[in-house]
Amino acid sequence: MIRRTSLFALACAMAAPAYADAPQAAPVATAAAAGTPAAADAFVAQAEKALADASVDAGRVAWVNQTYITDDTDAMAAKAGAEITEMQVRFGLEAAQHLRTAGLSADTKRKLEILRGGITSPAPSRPGAAGELSEISTRMSSTYGKGRGTLDGKPVNGSDIEAAMGEVRDPAKLQEMWVSWHDNVGAPMRADYAKSVTLMNEGAKELGFTDTGAMWRSGYDMPPAEFEKAVDKIWADLEPLYKSLHTYTRWKLNEKYGDAVQPKTGPIRADLLGNMWAQEWGNIYDVVAPAGAGELGFDTGELLKAKGYDPTKMVKAGEQFYTSLGLAGLPETFWQRSQIVKPADREVICHASAWNLDNKDDLRIKMCTKVNSDDFVTIHHELGHNYYQRAYNQQPFLYMNGANDGFHEAIGDFVALSITPEYLTQIGLLDKSQVPSADKDVGLLLRQGMDKIAFLPFGLLMDKWRWGVYSGQIQPGQYQAAWDQLRLKYQGVKAPVARDETKFDPGAKYHIPGGTPYARYFLARVLQFQFYEAACRQAGWKGPLHRCSFYGNKQVGERLNAMMAMGQSKPWPDALQAFTGSREMSGKAMANYFAPLKKWLDQQNRGKPSGW
Repeated sequence: MIRRTSLFALACAMAAPAYADAPQAAPVATAAAAGTPAAADAFVAQAEKALADASVDAGRVAWVNQTYITDDTDAMAAKAGAEITEMQVRFGLEAAQHLRTAGLSADTKRKLEILRGGITSPAPSRPGAAGELSEISTRMSSTYGKGRGTLDGKPVNGSDIEAAMGEVRDPAKLQEMWVSWHDNVGAPMRADYAKSVTLMNEGAKELGFTDTGAMWRSGYDMPPAEFEKAVDKIWADLEPLYKSLHTYTRWKLNEKYGDAVQPKTGPIRADLLGNMWAQEWGNIYDVVAPAGAGELGFDTGELLKAKGYDPTKMVKAGEQFYTSLGLAGLPETFWQRSQIVKPADREVICHASAWNLDNKDDLRIKMCTKVNSDDFVTIHHELGHNYYQRAYNQQPFLYMNGANDGFHEAIGDFVALSITPEYLTQIGLLDKSQVPSADKDVGLLLRQGMDKIAFLPFGLLMDKWRWGVYSGQIQPGQYQAAWDQLRLKYQGVKAPVARDETKFDPGAKYHIPGGTPYARYFLARVLQFQFYEAACRQAGWKGPLHRCSFYGNKQVGERLNAMMAMGQSKPWPDALQAFTGSREMSGKAMANYFAPLKKWLDQQNRGKPSGW
């Protein structure tokens, strides 16, 4: 899912098809000599004001284009995108010059680094380059938004085919949906993507980075190489947990479909995992659930339907979680302006996102909500973005963002972890008599793990692939093969049919044409458990961690808001410490959470081959 973390982040995500007419940046008018701290201070003040002023219209154009896709809104977005891109590149290049100045204040240096490295899709400064990149980016994103797969030979839009992939169990139909979506949506944008890589790398090098991937990795308060090592270390700690889940899932799929569809050894067929991209497997819990322990006694989606919930009421329930922590309710404009359900009369981008369109209180979500358990979780997640956005709205514009991009994703994720049976009884969705007993804990953890654990390698390989593309290690003639190799290496998953270099399966995932870095989602899977463990500790929870709910605990809300209010004003270890007491991103909390499941999985997997 793509999510707008702030209007500064929106302004920096230049591959997205959404920007407004931006004022041309005038030279800094100052009496201070060039190359002095005073000149740098004056430049930062001018750049910050110009970006803040431009960001409001940029957000509005982005919103209209993504909620009303037409040739006209595409053209508006492409034109506006070129203009604001040129503005940001100028600021980034000048920021790089000022960073050479000795004696800068810590605040000015931090803002200069954000201006230089915070551009997601850097365009070259030469005339026409920003316009070309914006047109390509708009075209790719629009292709995705209007994309169709087929089911039984009939066209199916992205939102509906994603839902159907989670419900259909006929392998032939699953294969049809998977292949048609990847062929129809991904393959046509392959040439455009290659052009965008060339342009972005040219722009990144002008800003002093070796390539765009290195530029992305520079945004974590550590050198790019150290960041990659940190990510690899987290994966090494959690890979055994994933392999245990993979082995068990492959065995259960073999039981259901037989050797001809899913062999007992080797990789898992991607289309059998209940998700278009095999990134989360929770939709096939019915296939893998253990007898007895797997019968949880309730399905959140069915509970919502039984209680008469519609999409708006689901969002109201999500808001209630945050207000129970002592945070203020959402503004009335949120309910007036959000896209909560898919409009019947136009093309939109359905991937869920959260917005703040005026850097103050114009908070919105954009979803095509369905009454099911997945979207109930997504709502709690997206509102986490909104509450984060509002918490830091008193910061200077350049600090209106998460401590790092993983934080922004993790806030809503850790709140969504609190959608436990305890929470469902607290809000009246589940009767106490329906709460699963302790002997169902394996089922509760397996259901969570099918999404949380299964996502880890996908969250990693998305940017591993792009880092290779941007560095030149993966050439355009190897796009598909490299994707297949990384998917096999990290996920142990393969396509249901042979793929060749006429295909472009990466493009079938929105974040590739949408130009959204993906390491944030991998980090969020880790950070959410650190946040959750800390919140449960603060709430004085005594039971099993996976059953904890901190719903209604205002102490947790106070400490959470204090961390969120910091925005990006301090290095992320400071923000992490403020809430959890730790300064290190670590997979230990996640491993602790799932330790009972790991023990059970290993017992089930005895005698079965592991790996692929």
